[in-house]
Amino acid sequence: MKKIIALAMLVTFGITGMNAQETTKKLKPVKAKIANTKVNGAGMLFVSETIDYGTVAHNSDGRREFVFTNNGNKPLIITNAQGSCGCTVPTYPKEPIAPGAKGVIGVKYDTSRGGQPFTKTITLTSNAVVPTKTLTIKGNVLAAETSKS
Repeated sequence: MKKIIALAMLVTFGITGMNAQETTKKLKPVKAKIANTKVNGAGMLFVSETIDYGTVAHNSDGRREFVFTNNGNKPLIITNAQGSCGCTVPTYPKEPIAPGAKGVIGVKYDTSRGGQPFTKTITLTSNAVVPTKTLTIKGNVLAAETSKS
């Protein structure tokens, strides 16, 4: 009887282990398809469309970068980058970004405005298949007296 129970347990664990490995194998190709998405025309595929500053000190460096790839088959031309307020200043490449090439959208948040959480957007205008793209920055700048100690 003990041998039958032990054999049944081994078979059960063996089947469970094989199913777990098969599930993992099925997920990998899906991720590869998302990362290799190509568009007909110009495109922008960002590493991340949101930057979380976390909690930063008052008057600290508010510069961050959004990295993207032109995932299209035509040059990408960014014509404008606009922050949602004067405290968010974006910079963008003025020259065309070749297909497959990387580019950077710089953003500087004014960290002299402290004491509360912030969420701001940067709106990009380009010749991409989707001509308008919105990026987000968020975080919390400590109040002036808090960051001095």
